[in-house]
Amino acid sequence: MLRLAIEGSQWGDEGKGKITDYFAQKADVVVRSQGGNNAGHTIVYDGKKFALRLVPSGIFSADTINVLANGLVINPKALFEELRGLEERGINNYQLFISNRAQILMPYHIDLDGAIESKLGSSKIGTTKKGIGPCYTDKAARHGIRMGDLLCAQTLRKRLKEVLPIKNSELESYDLPAYDIETLYQYLLKYAEIFKDRIVDTSELISRSINSGKKVLFEGAQGAMLCIDHGTFPYVTSSSPLASAIPVNCGIAPKFIDNVLGIAKAYTTRVGEGPFPSELFDATADNIREMGHEYGTVTKRPRRIGWLDTVVLKYVKQISGVDNFAFMLVDVLSSVDTIKICTAYMLDGKRIDTVPSTLDEYQRCKPIYESMPSWNEDISNISKFDLLPENTRKYIKRVEELTDTPIAIVSVGPDRNQTIIRKEIF
Repeated sequence: MLRLAIEGSQWGDEGKGKITDYFAQKADVVVRSQGGNNAGHTIVYDGKKFALRLVPSGIFSADTINVLANGLVINPKALFEELRGLEERGINNYQLFISNRAQILMPYHIDLDGAIESKLGSSKIGTTKKGIGPCYTDKAARHGIRMGDLLCAQTLRKRLKEVLPIKNSELESYDLPAYDIETLYQYLLKYAEIFKDRIVDTSELISRSINSGKKVLFEGAQGAMLCIDHGTFPYVTSSSPLASAIPVNCGIAPKFIDNVLGIAKAYTTRVGEGPFPSELFDATADNIREMGHEYGTVTKRPRRIGWLDTVVLKYVKQISGVDNFAFMLVDVLSSVDTIKICTAYMLDGKRIDTVPSTLDEYQRCKPIYESMPSWNEDISNISKFDLLPENTRKYIKRVEELTDTPIAIVSVGPDRNQTIIRKEIF
């Protein structure tokens, strides 16, 4: 298995950072396929915590090629600041390449994001207000500016003249100040000089790496249930975090994805608005939130907490082809007495075992649970599956049965060595 795709299989924040970091040590190339600096994950390297937002997880190895693919929206100022922050902490020797087809997230995208959320009022999506949605909107409307445009000053100025009147008209409709071409032109020229040697055709770079037999790791942002097409629309992100979207987001053939690893917490969390059938509103939720440190990497917002929902996991497997799961934060459930698993929903008096497409239907879904006893003991230092408490093993095996999918990895703590590998997949 030379090409591994890592996919969040819930609503994001599943612990992708740890698993991506684990496999990045084995990879020759690490590719970030979509999203922007609205997402983040925490990596522990050399005993220090690093919160990555745009930068791929292979950045800590000088021998690893890191790629920001065409499916991203890139705020050049945010990328520069993130790299500078890494360099200030000693991460100076790295390889990073940026797709010439990736969209540039402009300052006016951030202005519009905040204004739109404010206008939505109680119906707000709960975005991070970092401009991601408006940037993807411009991509779809063909009003975007791409990283490759930075390589030609004439093209860049021409593109600004084409799109800025449209954007200024939008800004005016929200009573926001307009931008002038020269200010934005000079802003972009600054980052053109900084990044010019890193902007390449990454589709060609990735394909060449694959054809030469290199190990390639694909990482995304957010989670499958936030997919713009298949998630809980409209409470979703503006791109597709699915492994099935990686070929388009990276410019490679679908056949080159060997294995899809779905990352799932042993319970469920969600940030922002939107339906969440297994959500808890009691002391158990507060306990899990504190034990699991369930606060956003980027936003620091407290995450909503719920029991594991295997309807969601089966649905995500269906739409993205998950081959194996990594089961994260299993140790957190040591703090509860009884564990519940959502195995199906009741919708208007009828049992269903899939995710409805409409928001109204999904909000009416009530979870059907089965209960299992917890283990009430510290498992964070256990390194083999057979040494886990019997109730832990029963819980994991029951999830495998309900999802009809092997759990290849069990995480019992935040550190890389607190990882039980049951099956080698990369």
